[in-house]
Amino acid sequence: MAQFQFVMRSGPTPGVTFPLDGDQLTIGRDSTNGVAINDAEVSRKHARLMFQGGKYVLEDLGSTNGTFVNGQRLAGPVVLKPGDVISLGEQIVLMYDAIATDPGATVAVSRKAMQSAPPVQSTSTGYAPPPPAVSSYAPPPVAKKTNMVPIFIAVGVLLFICVCAGFFWWVDATYRWCVFFPFIAGCP
Repeated sequence: MAQFQFVMRSGPTPGVTFPLDGDQLTIGRDSTNGVAINDAEVSRKHARLMFQGGKYVLEDLGSTNGTFVNGQRLAGPVVLKPGDVISLGEQIVLMYDAIATDPGATVAVSRKAMQSAPPVQSTSTGYAPPPPAVSSYAPPPVAKKTNMVPIFIAVGVLLFICVCAGFFWWVDATYRWCVFFPFIAGCP
């Protein structure tokens, strides 16, 4: 039997786990959500999780800062796989994980931890050293996109003003007012 959870990698409470129980959960800033994350980057009702066919499907609910799976912004529902990285906006990063459970066991261990953990060797005293610390996940830096349209418009307007000023300076310097503007008073 497998259960699923989110583990916060970065955000207001790194390391906190969110067990995923139920056929439908919402993720958001509001405390009534199944996964409540109190952070300004998270919308009140940010995203929805639906349990379908033994898997969770994630869908953005029109959030302001977007929902991302493995760096790709959601445009529609996406089936989650263990190890997927879910980002809410730019600062909140959650790891989706499947937990292998045994009804007779007293401890639940994630599949990822079981695969990467080295065997524990006990000493003659019966003491087993603690496992090495797991490095925390740091998401790759997100490049900020700059909207170039206002820059092109500003450069175009500035260029137009310079061409006009240059033209009028040339007309004035070469005394050609009457050539280009014959309607001016005093032109023959």
